[in-house]
Amino acid sequence: MKIAEVNHLSDQELVNKTQDLKQERLNLRIQQQSGQLERPSRLKEIRKTIARIETVASQRRIKGSAKAS
Repeated sequence: MKIAEVNHLSDQELVNKTQDLKQERLNLRIQQQSGQLERPSRLKEIRKTIARIETVASQRRIKGSAKAS
């Protein structure tokens, strides 16, 4: 997921997407431990996407607190 796509999501969608990705990451890690993981690169993609989402959420919180001041 590109950063432009993440910017278009609402705050609730960001939370939901993060939860979904964290669950998928857990499932992939379990598959990796049992030797059944087909695409190891997917773990890296998920980790980066979660970081993008959390960055956008953080920027929105900072922007919101700056407006409140």
